[in-house]
Amino acid sequence: MAFFSVVIPLYNKADYIENTIKSILDQTFTDYEIIVVNDGCTDNSMAKVEAFDDSRIQLYSQKNQGASMARNLGIEKAKYDHIALLDADDLWMPNHLETLKTLIQKFPDAGIFASSYELVFSNGKNYTPKFKGIATDFKGIIPDYFETSIPYPIATSSSIVIPKHIFKKLGDFKPGISSGQDVDMWIRIASQYPVALSNKVTASYLHYIENSLSKTPILEKKLKDFNDYKQLEENNPSLKKYLDLYRIEYALQYKIAGERKKSKELYKNILKENISLKTKVIYFLPRYILVILLKIKKLLRKYGFNFSIYQ
Repeated sequence: MAFFSVVIPLYNKADYIENTIKSILDQTFTDYEIIVVNDGCTDNSMAKVEAFDDSRIQLYSQKNQGASMARNLGIEKAKYDHIALLDADDLWMPNHLETLKTLIQKFPDAGIFASSYELVFSNGKNYTPKFKGIATDFKGIIPDYFETSIPYPIATSSSIVIPKHIFKKLGDFKPGISSGQDVDMWIRIASQYPVALSNKVTASYLHYIENSLSKTPILEKKLKDFNDYKQLEENNPSLKKYLDLYRIEYALQYKIAGERKKSKELYKNILKENISLKTKVIYFLPRYILVILLKIKKLLRKYGFNFSIYQ
């Protein structure tokens, strides 16, 4: 019996999927299956996967329906109890699964098992996010998941393991959300279960790769409905602050897109002490200045200068 089912949603990542799979095959812990879900690829991603001669790799296909449906199919097909998520353009270090296996054994009641990760930029620079109040050698249950996930999230779609029974109890990734469906899932789990973290860096997020969703204008995206969390955030100030940072992010994007009504509606629902003075000042800048600042931010990020306006 294998221990992990590694689930990879795949859509047009021919330049990256080979290295992603190699990073799994290089793991020191080898009891796993790999489930790749072809989400209607139109490039040669499939050929890259099929070139691997390893019985642990299983390939399923569906018409293009997005990452949520691809992950849901992978989880449905998974034979084993622990779902290790990995995006098709990210990488694991050789100790990733071994680190999470140790975490699972020590804290079996957690709903999310996470490791730390690094952001890799196009110039080769790496940046390891610092989690608020968490020591570099931390291993254990996060005291407050939402507080600790500001501004960098503990859970990402390439650095966590979730027990399969959690999905059976709380439901699948929501296909009606095209942007933020992963965050929605983390909120649902972390609101009901402990989150265990090993602060070892075991995953690499290639921060310079733009996918089709990141290029999609916000007006064409289907965002999570903040009303779904209304009762939860009323009873959890940390979750309220966590969600308010997403509200201001979307409010800024809507303002830049010229959708003032939606922008104002989001801003109105933010508890103002939950966002910094810097962020408030930026929000009230004229739209044309915001457009220029966004271009500068994207240019700086290409060269490894990583920062957040939400801190």
